[in-house]
Amino acid sequence: MRFDGRKEDEGRKISILPGFVSTAAGSCLIATGGTRVICTASVEESVPAFRRESGLGWVTAEYAMLPASTGSRKKRDGAQKDGRSVEIQRLIGRSLRQAVDMKALGQRTITLDCDVLEADGGTRTASITGAMVALTLAVDKLIREGKLPASPIRHQVAAISCGIVGDAPCLDLCYQEDSKAKVDMNVVMNEKGEFIELQGTGEGRAFTPDELQTLIAYAKKGIQELMEAQRNALGDAAKWLCAKPWLIAASANQHKIQELQKMFSDYYTVLGMDQVGYTEDIDENADTFVGNAKIKAEAVSRATGFPTIADDSGLCVHALHEAPGVHSARYCGHHGNDEANNDLLLKNLEHETDRSAAFHCALVLETPGEEPKIAEGICPGVMLHARRGNGGFGYDPLFLYEPLGKTFAELTSEEKNEVSHRARACREMLKLLEGKHE
Repeated sequence: MRFDGRKEDEGRKISILPGFVSTAAGSCLIATGGTRVICTASVEESVPAFRRESGLGWVTAEYAMLPASTGSRKKRDGAQKDGRSVEIQRLIGRSLRQAVDMKALGQRTITLDCDVLEADGGTRTASITGAMVALTLAVDKLIREGKLPASPIRHQVAAISCGIVGDAPCLDLCYQEDSKAKVDMNVVMNEKGEFIELQGTGEGRAFTPDELQTLIAYAKKGIQELMEAQRNALGDAAKWLCAKPWLIAASANQHKIQELQKMFSDYYTVLGMDQVGYTEDIDENADTFVGNAKIKAEAVSRATGFPTIADDSGLCVHALHEAPGVHSARYCGHHGNDEANNDLLLKNLEHETDRSAAFHCALVLETPGEEPKIAEGICPGVMLHARRGNGGFGYDPLFLYEPLGKTFAELTSEEKNEVSHRARACREMLKLLEGKHE
């Protein structure tokens, strides 16, 4: 048994009180054993000089121990911090920057302030764990205020200390253990069990590979418990942790965006181009679906810097020499007038007996610095003489999908997402992303 009665692989009791400082964008009071740290997050709508014009945000940290945090009074840091504080705040900043997609954060700075109320060992690791909570709460506030369309947090981060006391590897050292430990180690990890930082020092003696593996195993166990405490403290805001990468849909059509969101939700957070500030009109002047999709994907990706997926799709009716084709959305002469487009199509098919048709979809994924990925999907069907169904959009009420005996406007969203041209193109794109395309 250890000084405080714990087992060797047992962490100290932890509590995290979110919203501890009401004036901060995000905050918490974290306690691990006798160590207590106030962590706050402040947001500035600007970045340091070296980040300007980069399109990237910045996350940084400051660390301080309050005068009475160690029993005997510690002098306050003046204009120049002591070397220990500087080293620790750099560690906190490095660790939390690993959690954030700086492009998705945008041109803003989040500063994490960690102020130690009481020090009983592990103040730097408690600061990292608490700062992750404060950072997430600040992101939650930015999203609720409409300043961020989705979370830029890509990883959950936590940290814990461990060491060798006597000859026993131990987890989460309190001050009495830390002060006489022969080996001292701080471990920072993400939710995947990947290391962000390992700080291990044999102050009293060297340590063996087997002892190192034991310390790492203890740290992994302790960090998993800390991450659970973080999620419990965050409540509903925990949904912003480990967000999927952003994929911008080069479209203002909410129906298309919603379909793409459903198709790619396992891999990406799909956002409409207007959500990331792109509102320019794009001249779709190609004579193929692939050509138009390329134009849109390249324009939005170049302007935003994010991976962008563009869809160009339309209806090809065999009796009309594959019209309306790439002009499907503006068949009647006005873009997006579904009623007029359908009326004109019915009129042009009035005397035709061949009602066969197919929806075509071309998807282009443009990622900065990579070759574009192209996928296509075709769904055959028959054009009816009158509209059926109230769902969908475009030509869906006239397009009969014969295997199910329903028009696209009569299908549920789940049914349509299984058989539609866009669904087929999306499945092909997913194969490309997974490296399975032959």
